Amino acid sequence: MGELGNSGLQDPAYMAQRIAACEQEIQKGIIGQREIIRQVMIAMLTGGNVLLEGMPGLGKTRLVSTIGSVFDLSFKRIQFTPDLMPSDVTGTNIIIKNERGSAFSFERGPIFANLILADEINRATPKTQSALLEAMQEHTVTVGNDSHALAEPFFVLATQNSIENEGTYPLPEAQLDRFMFKILVRFPSKEELKGIVTLTEGNQKPVIAKQMDSVGLLAARALVNQIPIAEAVMDYLLEVVMQTHETNPYIKEGASPRAAQALIRAARAKAFLEKRFNVSFQDVKEIAFPVLRHRILLSFDAISEGISEEDVIQKILERIGK
Repeated sequence: MGELGNSGLQDPAYMAQRIAACEQEIQKGIIGQREIIRQVMIAMLTGGNVLLEGMPGLGKTRLVSTIGSVFDLSFKRIQFTPDLMPSDVTGTNIIIKNERGSAFSFERGPIFANLILADEINRATPKTQSALLEAMQEHTVTVGNDSHALAEPFFVLATQNSIENEGTYPLPEAQLDRFMFKILVRFPSKEELKGIVTLTEGNQKPVIAKQMDSVGLLAARALVNQIPIAEAVMDYLLEVVMQTHETNPYIKEGASPRAAQALIRAARAKAFLEKRFNVSFQDVKEIAFPVLRHRILLSFDAISEGISEEDVIQKILERIGK
């Protein structure tokens, strides 16, 4: 049952403490970006996937590799380009010749890892994007007539640059909906930048130690799913989603039912990370932004007036109150 033992895996307080130790260990290798680390941890505790948007060079690869080290998970980075084929991601059948003749053998692609960094996903063609998104949704890869299960836990962190649009294939809304969070990566402050330079260019590199294994992470997910949500909080959460479908000059299309599911799971995980075993209104408010910002389609009026998804979500939360 892994290094924690049966009793530890089933103890919510102890597991919350162990997850907190994992988060602290990740912060040793990543300067700043504490909110992003927290949101990625929430996604991992719920089995969700994350889309990161920001400038290149902000430590996205380092973040995923550090998470892999802390949780002792396998890690693969896939650089998405216009000429990347679906088989380059999922794998392909190859012909193997032996004394009995020829036979097909499946050659696994880089998707067969616990942690996947899909770098610049919007540079690949829609066909290749779909191959990754199918794996995200089903946790299986289908090649020919055969399906191949992916290892658990399975987590995709995809990135797209916000400053380059030429030669890109933006993800359709239906595919964006499969990401639990869309996280905006800001440029670091001067102090954070100094820390990054010191960390990466100095002679002493941080030693990242394993804190938990895959069995422990899956056990923590099971505990998160057991956290209760009061009826009043559930009603509030559902009202947030429903408000995106009310008449609003700035919203062309509202959030899907997946948004409500993501809010429930993320609110539970946030409470768990804060060593609370109940979900509050504040939990819902804080995770509403990464859950909803890519699930709301702005109207022409909003775009022309410079109204962002953040502005729309903030107005909804203010209107509902609590």
